[in-house]
Amino acid sequence: MTALSLVLAACGSDGESDSSAAEPTGIFADAPVADDAAIGEGTTMAEIKERGELVVAAALDAPLLSQQDPTNPDDVEGFDITLAKLLATYIIGEPNVKITPPASETREALLQNGTVDAVFNTYTITEERAEQVSFAGPYFMSGLAVAVPADEDEIGGIEDLDGRTVIVGANTPAVEAVPEEAPDADVISFATDPQAVQALLQGRGDAYVQDYLLLATNAASNPDLKIAGEPFTEEPYGIGLPPDDPEFKEFVNDWLLKIQEDGQWAQAFEDSIGTAVDSEAPTPPAIGSVPGS
Repeated sequence: MTALSLVLAACGSDGESDSSAAEPTGIFADAPVADDAAIGEGTTMAEIKERGELVVAAALDAPLLSQQDPTNPDDVEGFDITLAKLLATYIIGEPNVKITPPASETREALLQNGTVDAVFNTYTITEERAEQVSFAGPYFMSGLAVAVPADEDEIGGIEDLDGRTVIVGANTPAVEAVPEEAPDADVISFATDPQAVQALLQGRGDAYVQDYLLLATNAASNPDLKIAGEPFTEEPYGIGLPPDDPEFKEFVNDWLLKIQEDGQWAQAFEDSIGTAVDSEAPTPPAIGSVPGS
């Protein structure tokens, strides 16, 4: 695998960046930093702090989550990568992150062979995967959600779709989920996501049900579209960690709780995914709340 690695330092979620060793700005200025007792000698955290950068597997082409600016390759922004920088800040004191873009099938190997310290890559927690790696979190709950035209005010979520014409993607989980949740809805399917979005905006349906993050991406690039409500199914995303390192997992889970309580989690959401959805930052899922976490 050919990997492209980037070092990101002091990049705020507001788009400002400074590759020098200046004081962190934006969301990172008041982010928590672990004390020496929490780091501990001889731990994974101590190794990362000594190295001076957190090595993560993260995408470079995921809008709202982890997307590289084509005009400035050192600038990668989004919800996932902001969380990675916040973890780096907690360990090192600065948001120094080195990115190795993964393929879905290589994430376990990258953790098992020590190529990366953590995976921030919409990594769904499953019991099968948890036999190969550890998961902190879950840190975000995705799933199926409802998109509507931007001027639609009567549909607030799946509970309002009975009696409506609902668009779904062919061969997606929505094909079965919508009739279960809204049995009186008239369901029509389209082969591709662009076709489904076009049909919605042409008025050929009242709502479009699809993966929450895919809908958020669509809404970010199309002001005539918005997401109504939160996901109504569960797809728990976790932070992938090396296996057999319970101390590091506990450390990362403690950090997650801190940024949730201190507001950085909500700010990271609002600065990224939140720009494309018609709701405030959701309540983060409870740590350890799903099998495999």
